[in-house]
Amino acid sequence: MRPPRLFINGPGANEAAPEPAHGFMNSHPDLGTAILATASDAIIATDRLGVINFWNPGATRIFGFMPGEAIGQSLDLIIPENLRARHWHGYQRVMETGESRYGAGQLLSVPGLTKDGRRISVEFTIVMLRDREDRPAGTAAILRDVTDRFEEIRKLKRELA
Repeated sequence: MRPPRLFINGPGANEAAPEPAHGFMNSHPDLGTAILATASDAIIATDRLGVINFWNPGATRIFGFMPGEAIGQSLDLIIPENLRARHWHGYQRVMETGESRYGAGQLLSVPGLTKDGRRISVEFTIVMLRDREDRPAGTAAILRDVTDRFEEIRKLKRELA
């Protein structure tokens, strides 16, 4: 069974495409809402311009911005300045073509920027959000702070060198 397609319905509101519902989700309709509201990982969604339109409590925990500070802002909020041009070049290409060089479920690793200006290491997966005409409408990503693990590996590499 393929996962349901995500569509944009109005400014920033997502809904699943009409498909037959199956299994556990039928009997637990609030499961998605509960996961989005309580996940310790950051869950962030953007529109096709890269403006944040969803920011969960995990995103607040990792990046330090409250939802009211992040929603409506550009992703530049959490992208280190020296990486922004490269990020936006790729983002715009994906929004224009609907194609990404990153496969479904591929784990990506990048630096991130917190509210207090610290650089952190994050790993994330990303999915394309599409409108009803199947055009790219934005992205949704699940991000995890892996700074401690990254620093441990870096330390071990220095000790072994």
